[in-house]
Amino acid sequence: MLVLASCAPASAEVANTVRTPGFWLGLWHGLITPVTFIVSLFNDEVGIYAVRNSGGWYDAGFMIGVSTVVSSTARGGRGASGSRRSQRGTAE
Repeated sequence: MLVLASCAPASAEVANTVRTPGFWLGLWHGLITPVTFIVSLFNDEVGIYAVRNSGGWYDAGFMIGVSTVVSSTARGGRGASGSRRSQRGTAE
């Protein structure tokens, strides 16, 4: 539970008192999107995306983080099915 809680971005009140998120925080928010999404379903104070951000650099970091998570998930599934095909090919 502690690990999941450490991945959640700050609430709106904390976001107003801290400097605006930039590229690196956008990258981090993109990488933890799956965990943050699940937490946001049960807690209205947690958001996936920092609304008050620095603009383009935050967006770029966020998209790189999200695409890294999505592509690594897709690659993991494709690798397992590819090894099954090669095993079937050698058995015939």
